[in-house]
Amino acid sequence: MFPKKLDRYIMKKFITTFFVALVLIIGIVIIFDVSEKIDNFVSKQAPLHGIIFDYYLNFVPYFVNMFSPLFVFITVIFFTAMMASNSEIVAILSCGISYRRMMVPYLVSAAIIASMSLYFNLYVIPHSNVERVAFEEQYVKRRADASGRNIHYQINPGEYVYVENFSRWNNTAYKFTLEKIRNNEIISKLSAESAVWDTTKLCWSLRKYTMREYYDGFDDIIKSGAQLDTALSITVDDFKRGKDYIETLDYDQLRNYIAIQRMRGDADVKFSLIELHKRFALPFSAFILTIMGVALSSKKHRGGIGMTLGIGIALAFIYILFLRFSEMFVYTDTLPPEIALWMPNVIYFFIALYLYRGAQK
Repeated sequence: MFPKKLDRYIMKKFITTFFVALVLIIGIVIIFDVSEKIDNFVSKQAPLHGIIFDYYLNFVPYFVNMFSPLFVFITVIFFTAMMASNSEIVAILSCGISYRRMMVPYLVSAAIIASMSLYFNLYVIPHSNVERVAFEEQYVKRRADASGRNIHYQINPGEYVYVENFSRWNNTAYKFTLEKIRNNEIISKLSAESAVWDTTKLCWSLRKYTMREYYDGFDDIIKSGAQLDTALSITVDDFKRGKDYIETLDYDQLRNYIAIQRMRGDADVKFSLIELHKRFALPFSAFILTIMGVALSSKKHRGGIGMTLGIGIALAFIYILFLRFSEMFVYTDTLPPEIALWMPNVIYFFIALYLYRGAQK
């Protein structure tokens, strides 16, 4: 049996090195991020309290989530290569312990980190992103005047909204059209030159509107006027929500939002699906990169751990780049999100399996 003390020894090295690497790299990243955004903070007069607590305190978990595969891989490569350099791996295997059994504390440690990462991805980080995104919108990013053109929404079954252009500055939708369809036939059509969101009544105020109702066997009824207030199951926030909005939704909220987007026929549902699958794919990569890291660094090399660490960092950056590149397959409708976002894990799994079999020999 594998000594329990040795299990604890490897797990302690794994988890301790992981968090030490996090602290060191996060400190460096914050320094570079401050130097990059200092002009925005000064020109827009961002308060020091907001910079520290609203932005950077929430930026840290967001950054850790984004680069967690890199941290796991570097951790495994570093302390395993140190163990191999000190002949600890040779001593473990010489005691009759199999290579497969030696992997158990590594995988247990990876499971702990992956579970924490998954929980943070689904429930903690989205809530911390609310303040971070709001701060970036106010003090860092440049606001766009329009959220889009030629917007089509199905707001309810059989009810379709079309807007030619929406302005964020005056909360106005131009060339507004609402069509109601039943049994593949139009029963009414409401058109307006513009639709302004009334913040006091929380409804849409239509300007220069025309309402036409269609009847079988009867004359159509046409009404028009200068102004008409109407309540719809779509608000001004639905037009203002950008890609950053989905980062502020926890798992349950994101699934509900995807269901609403699919019902509306919203083309931006692809961004929500990317976010959903990425939240699961990133934590799962901890297992793959752990196996790959052990296989690369468990053999003692001449010249120390420099070459092994360099190869490990290169492979980790290629994985993150590959993960980002796979999103382009979704944007271009080449692959569905569930395939594109998991493709890097599948490819790296076979690479890890090949390296693992070679390391056993």
